[in-house]
Amino acid sequence: MEGSEEPPVTEGVLSSTFTPVDYVIFTMLLVISAGIGVFNAFRSRGMVTTQEYLLGGRTMPVLPVAISVLGGVVSAVSLLGFPTEVYFYGTQLTLNLIGTIFGILVLRNVMLPVLFPLQLVSMFEYIELRFKSQALRKIATVIQMLASFVYMGIGLYAPSLALSSVTSLPIWGSVVLMGLICSFYITIGGVKAVVYADVVQTLLMFVGVLVVTVLCCYQLGGLTNVWTIAEQGGRIQFFNMDPSPFVRHTFWSTQVLGAYMALSMVGFNQPQFQRLVSVKTLSLSQSLCTLFTVGLFIVWGVFYLSGLVAYAVYRDCDPFTSGRIAKADQIMPYLVTDKLNHLPGISGLFVAAVYGGVLSSLSSHGNAIACVIWVDFMKNLRYFSNVDERFSTNIVKLLSFVTMMVAMCIGLLVGEMGTLFNLTNSLIGAIKGPLSGIFIVGICTPWVNKKGAIVGSSLAFLFNIWLVIGKIIRGGGSPKNMPLSTLGCPENFNNTLETSLNDVLQSGLNNTLDFTFATTAVPMIEGSGDTIYDISYCYSG
Repeated sequence: MEGSEEPPVTEGVLSSTFTPVDYVIFTMLLVISAGIGVFNAFRSRGMVTTQEYLLGGRTMPVLPVAISVLGGVVSAVSLLGFPTEVYFYGTQLTLNLIGTIFGILVLRNVMLPVLFPLQLVSMFEYIELRFKSQALRKIATVIQMLASFVYMGIGLYAPSLALSSVTSLPIWGSVVLMGLICSFYITIGGVKAVVYADVVQTLLMFVGVLVVTVLCCYQLGGLTNVWTIAEQGGRIQFFNMDPSPFVRHTFWSTQVLGAYMALSMVGFNQPQFQRLVSVKTLSLSQSLCTLFTVGLFIVWGVFYLSGLVAYAVYRDCDPFTSGRIAKADQIMPYLVTDKLNHLPGISGLFVAAVYGGVLSSLSSHGNAIACVIWVDFMKNLRYFSNVDERFSTNIVKLLSFVTMMVAMCIGLLVGEMGTLFNLTNSLIGAIKGPLSGIFIVGICTPWVNKKGAIVGSSLAFLFNIWLVIGKIIRGGGSPKNMPLSTLGCPENFNNTLETSLNDVLQSGLNNTLDFTFATTAVPMIEGSGDTIYDISYCYSG
């Protein structure tokens, strides 16, 4: 597979049968996203403050903002990655949803009561207020910016890679198209355009996967049959209580992962922080967290279920083992083209769902990077200290556009950078954990001072870097997936009852899951021994 010059069997299938209805559905997503930007730019033309542009004047309605936060976390990366995870490794990971409840409760009842009353624009302002260190604030800001740029690059590239084998649109074309559309509406519309576009895109993601899941369930004879097939294939596993930290997924490790995801991706992540403080009161912000959690359970639950459905469909003829797809995270696009392409509009709906997920994540991070560049670096410079609000807002708009252009360039380079990009991804993941730790320590332990924060985060960072480099140097095998069969394929296979994901490119499933969880090291690569380098990625960060 990797290294093979033959294209996947699926290449061109979607493009050759993309109906007018499919094109209409897909085009509507792009037009609506751009239109929301134009509408909000027109509606807010008399409001020329940076507070309005970046925070919606702190008067945003709760429900759209909650859906926007959901869209920033539930991305095209998880839309493609989570079904793949369940397909190859079973349902144990789904229990991370329980862990997210704990993380959100901490955010809602401990973190927000401290951060919200401060009326911050950039969450990194808190670091300077708490530790009296401008240098620590700027270092943390740079780390967030680098992490966001890498996330945006992967967010552009990974779905484009998956879709390139089932559409006629090349990877670079997909990256450029999404980058340009997103840069247009976030530049002219600000955070209001981002939030309301997120609502459309998030609902589209959910509906797209739900429709595919329901239709395939119907073809298989109902959800009960799907569950029975998944059980027979060993995919149903929820309460692996093994305390060993070397087991990839257990009940305990998924709880740690879920709590960490909630805090790092929602609580201490600038794009989501802007939304948490964009509503009028603390109680509304806390209600927002509750609504987000409910939505997360529903949307990720459907994503996980779609993985079981895909397994039930291909239980006797796995498309990855048989060479029908070249990358593991092409499972869902292939399912749509293989089983549902005869239904007008389904292919267009699914492709639009994937693109909606990309646009949602990109717009959130693009707006956030522009925010921190302005607030944490430029605003207090002598040249900008006396400029009026209109000029300041125009500068932030320019920063939003430049940010998206940089992200688009990174997306185009991801496929060319290979191992170098994976190393960069891993190193930034190693930094993100200690960064979240600075906020937790600052809020929960008032006796810790600047020196303690710097020393503690530095030691945590060095430890994580040690794990990253150690895993790379030591190497290790891919985690063994559950059995996959090709006995039901029309071709004659003799020895393909089981396969591993050794041939999956790092830019495929690994990047899809790794950076979504913001974990350290190379999470999907775990050795066979019980050394510190073999600790489950759920405990890294």
